[in-house]
Amino acid sequence: MNIHEYQGKEILASYGVRVQRGIVANSPVEAVAAAKQLTAETGTGWHVIKAQIHAGGRGKGGGVKLAKNLQQVEELSEQIIGMMLKTPQTPPEGKRVNKVLVAEDVYYPGESETSEFYMSVLLNRAKARNMIMYSTEGGMDIEEVAEHTPHLIFTEEIDPAVGLQGFQARRIAFNLGLSGNAFKEMVKFVESLYNAYIGSDASMFEINPVLKTSDNKIMAVDAKVNIDDNALYRQPKYADMRDIREENPIEVEAKEVGLNYVDLDGTVGCMVNGAGLAMATMDLIKYAGFEPANFLDVGGTADAKRVETAFRIILKDPNVKAILINIFGGIVRCDRVAQGVVDAYKNMGDAIKVPIIVRLQGTNAEIAKELIDNSGMPILSATQFQEAADQVKVALS
Repeated sequence: MNIHEYQGKEILASYGVRVQRGIVANSPVEAVAAAKQLTAETGTGWHVIKAQIHAGGRGKGGGVKLAKNLQQVEELSEQIIGMMLKTPQTPPEGKRVNKVLVAEDVYYPGESETSEFYMSVLLNRAKARNMIMYSTEGGMDIEEVAEHTPHLIFTEEIDPAVGLQGFQARRIAFNLGLSGNAFKEMVKFVESLYNAYIGSDASMFEINPVLKTSDNKIMAVDAKVNIDDNALYRQPKYADMRDIREENPIEVEAKEVGLNYVDLDGTVGCMVNGAGLAMATMDLIKYAGFEPANFLDVGGTADAKRVETAFRIILKDPNVKAILINIFGGIVRCDRVAQGVVDAYKNMGDAIKVPIIVRLQGTNAEIAKELIDNSGMPILSATQFQEAADQVKVALS
């Protein structure tokens, strides 16, 4: 579950991480009031207006602006709230901005130059360990840094038996070229950041940039956070941070009815039971020369009601030109699935306007194929992978 920057900063602050302070606003009027409050609390004269969407690269898309007075706060907030912000991490049409974060200016003059760093905490699945990835090249896309200057990216792997050790936090501060008070601040920052990652059951904390201020303080200027969905049952306060306006509406609807659905860019809809078979089915579609329109796992049951619900979810995508149903009958019998498909097709009437290909394998597969073939419905049946791929080609040719 992704959350907004201001929510990520709330979590960080609760674990003792120094953050760029800010107040969220839903309108230009609220933004001006937030700016006045920030000035009273922090003394900041300038304010940063930051669009709150679940995507990176907001600055490049015009979603982060500096306001030097209250009039600019109002004007820039009015420009940003309601805009369709396009970044490399949004859909082509962009994402609508519903709120902004009015933040303090932390790039004030002082005894030394400011410095920006990159830091993230995430799981290294290859080694089954958490990892801190960091770089001196903050404020830039980490992908660009990795491609052009990979030697400037450092990693610190955490032994799960003992957790983050003090020498590791000190090594991070040293590799970032810090000394004096900034060194001590970075050590504390790293330790608190890792505690926030563990304590919130996150799957990722990305801070870009981590700022060394001109008076040698270390703080998080941004926060991109993903909370592990599987842990939300024990993190109710974070579950309430979910903003469904930022999520794909079809995926939200599918989740509410218990379907595992991920929207993709292709034209062949998939209805499968089991994640492994779903992945293989998407490979099958690509092998046939097409692209999958979705990942949809109906789970261990596939009765008429569940199949009908899955049909309706898939058909909400206007790009779908055909639907491939690929079910392995282990726990559920193939003939019951076939009957469910036929009944669902009848119930939906003329709502299904695309070809349906059904591949059933497992218990009672032969009976299932007969049910499909004798149903009188325009449904193409198959029992083998290659046969299903050929049927997809026929349906879309």
